[in-house]
Amino acid sequence: MPSDVLLINPVLPSLDKQLSALYAVHRYYEHADKAGFLREVGAQIKGVVTGGATGISNELMDALPALRIVAVNGIGTDAVDLDHARARGIHVSTTPGVLTDDVADLAIGLLISACRGLCVGDAYVRDGEWGKSGLPLARKFSGMKVGIVGLGRVGRAIATRAAAFGCPIAYTDLKAIDGVPYTFVASLHDLATQSDALVLAASADEAEGIIDASVLDALGPDGYLINVARGKLVNEADLVQALAAKRIAGAGLDVFVDEPNVPAELLTMKNVVVQPHRASATVQTRTAMGDIVLASLAASFAGRRPETSVTP
Repeated sequence: MPSDVLLINPVLPSLDKQLSALYAVHRYYEHADKAGFLREVGAQIKGVVTGGATGISNELMDALPALRIVAVNGIGTDAVDLDHARARGIHVSTTPGVLTDDVADLAIGLLISACRGLCVGDAYVRDGEWGKSGLPLARKFSGMKVGIVGLGRVGRAIATRAAAFGCPIAYTDLKAIDGVPYTFVASLHDLATQSDALVLAASADEAEGIIDASVLDALGPDGYLINVARGKLVNEADLVQALAAKRIAGAGLDVFVDEPNVPAELLTMKNVVVQPHRASATVQTRTAMGDIVLASLAASFAGRRPETSVTP
């Protein structure tokens, strides 16, 4: 008998097909009466596949008494109570490494788009305004002082890309990191003061609202905020106010506090570039992520610890 797996979110069709060939797949997201659905199948579920932003609630975890593994199709674990999973002896696996390039690419893309007004220029041409009205001059990206919040895999990849554009790089993290050619700044506030652009690449497992009015004021009226980490790192009300008052120059955002709900004010601002939390959304990366999910499920069901498990 194939093991039963619960899909919390839709996945790439190729991964869905592979999962369905190997396991008895139950699609949680398709059911309006989720409590009733769990009463029918909850006792037999051994594996869960979920997204990094969605995770799994303790209530749902507890409704699955046979659960062995929560396979996160992403790198974020802030939406999973790891202590609760450990107490149950449940593996929580992620898909590290394979997302790095795509997330870093998007971070630079958002920064260039915000500085150069790419979305504004696109609309200007499409709306037939070219030749009828003018556009303000943009901000040069090359040579900007870039401050990175969190110098993990993604942070380092962003730094490499920005450095290729002649950007001086500084960073903040829990501590200075040996062997990197970038300037460590212990204080987030000080890093913002020294930066033309502040790029968030930090884990949000513990942090929340660290980008507030004081940090945005330190970034200043010529500064840009880019977030490819987690929405909850930013106090969105403070960000809206800072942008509206032109206390910062602009922002590029892939993530938000209450996805898919985006503060309405941000959507009216031409100096803000938004994306629907899709930094890893390429066929190549999502396929590689799916391969790791499949390997993690197979290892757990075979009684082994998945290589990418973040719990004992």
